Amino acid sequence: MEAVLPVEIEMGSLRVAFEQQISETEWAQSCYDQLSLLDERRLRAADHVQAYQRKMTHAFRKRVKLKKFQKSDLVLKVLRGLISDPKGKFRPTWSGPYVIRDLTREGAAWLIDLD
Repeated sequence: MEAVLPVEIEMGSLRVAFEQQISETEWAQSCYDQLSLLDERRLRAADHVQAYQRKMTHAFRKRVKLKKFQKSDLVLKVLRGLISDPKGKFRPTWSGPYVIRDLTREGAAWLIDLD
């Protein structure tokens, strides 16, 4: 018996169709049907991804609390980055306090030290 790959059985290659005595027209029609279903599956998957992203965006935005800053407010600055610190997880995560010197329309703030 000749070896047949599982993919050939699932997708229905021409060789497997001949072994099962399926005519070429029936085989071609089944391939065409599978291709048309493939587009539908892609669209369904894209819709699923978009729905998932909307759900995750809504869940994230639900927890975000807007804060309005004004000039001369005291703030702390988050220390982020890939700088390796010998203190490891015990390094400080904030620096400051700073005073807001100026605000832009986009929400960025110019900070100055208390000194």
